[in-house]
Amino acid sequence: VKGTYRVQVYDYSIKDYLPSAPGVGMLVEVKDPEDKVVLSRTYAADGRFTFTSHSAGEHVICLHSNSTAWFSSGQLRVHMDIQVGEHAVDYSQIQAKDKLSELQLRIRQLLDQVEQITKEQNYQRYREERFRQTSESTNQRVLWWSIAQTVILLITGFWQMRHLKSFFEAKKLV
Repeated sequence: VKGTYRVQVYDYSIKDYLPSAPGVGMLVEVKDPEDKVVLSRTYAADGRFTFTSHSAGEHVICLHSNSTAWFSSGQLRVHMDIQVGEHAVDYSQIQAKDKLSELQLRIRQLLDQVEQITKEQNYQRYREERFRQTSESTNQRVLWWSIAQTVILLITGFWQMRHLKSFFEAKKLV
């Protein structure tokens, strides 16, 4: 995952956002689905961060400003761009570093795309399996709830019939 961000500070005199002051910094903190910290680092007001996660799922990215409301009562605007998967790889840099030809670079891009497609398929299979388990569990609960309602209805009907029969016998109407 590659993320870039830019922070702007609100200027009340011109009522618009301006590029941030030199003292403003951002603490970038990334947590994985198990709530483990993957990245926690302080950057400047404009910056980029990268991380590689080893677990699939929803990750949380928090940006904390180092300025507080006690010292600067301004508003901040954060522009953020996140690239995930093969879009986060800079292939021109890889080509220069590994001294690859155009054909070798294109083959590497295709291999990365195939790997990304395989990961996406595995993730979709996992989600489908979880959805199937949830659906089957819900169906089973609905079945047992309807059986319980039917049994309660039959018991109530039987009790009412006996109660009415004893009532009419006591009143000597039957």
